[in-house]
Amino acid sequence: MYKIITCDLDETLLDSNHQIPTRVKAAVAAARERGVRFVPASGRGFTTMQGTLEELGLRDLPGEYTISFNSGAITENRGNRIMYLQGISWDFANQVLLRGLALGDVCVHVYTTDVVWAWNVPQAEWDYIGSRMNMVRTTEPNLDFLRGQQIVKCLLMNLDQDYLHRIARDFQDITADIDVSYSSNRYLEFNARGVNKGAGLMRLADMLGVPREQTIAIGDNYNDLSMVEAAGLGVLMANAPEELKPRADYVTHDDNDAGGVAEVIEKFVLGA
Repeated sequence: MYKIITCDLDETLLDSNHQIPTRVKAAVAAARERGVRFVPASGRGFTTMQGTLEELGLRDLPGEYTISFNSGAITENRGNRIMYLQGISWDFANQVLLRGLALGDVCVHVYTTDVVWAWNVPQAEWDYIGSRMNMVRTTEPNLDFLRGQQIVKCLLMNLDQDYLHRIARDFQDITADIDVSYSSNRYLEFNARGVNKGAGLMRLADMLGVPREQTIAIGDNYNDLSMVEAAGLGVLMANAPEELKPRADYVTHDDNDAGGVAEVIEKFVLGA
């Protein structure tokens, strides 16, 4: 029997209106009644995931957990207790910012544990983020104002995925010790080496004494692949890029708007 389900948020758990479909909430509740932990796993920070936890009935609960910042942090929901935190260096984040500003046509995000600092934010990005994150626009020329603070990750945003892949190649001289991933068809993300959703899932499973074979991971994009491939059952959504689907154990028939996460729970947990 599966004991842990880790699940990406945007374009996976959440529909196009950034809500959890009713079918999915019912399936998660039914799985939890059977003793299965449901663990949201996101590139976002844990403080910005509280509304989702509230919808799922998981907010501020002891013995329930959240993987955030692509596993840069693992927290117990009760009091957002940090169980694991691994960030990037100020020097690296500053280099990404300076190179991003020099490009001129990308938006730069730098994440501390509670704020997303953002440069060159287009209206499309502001509309996409909405009120889901505590994002603060800034025009600071460098990261001197964040010296001494924990920086968890940073990213570049552009709607041209091919362009982001070219940037990643151009940044290879500074990313030898960095995990590079892509998400939401708009982000090029940078975490510390070894910090990815797959590592986060395995770390949490070890903490809880759950073997890999009893874990499920559900995602839709490149930054979810590590957990999809690490889990006992790795699932990609119907709306995932076609080139990724062969790397999953199962691909849903329903997309995120139709409740594909519920399909997985119904088939592999409730129907087992």
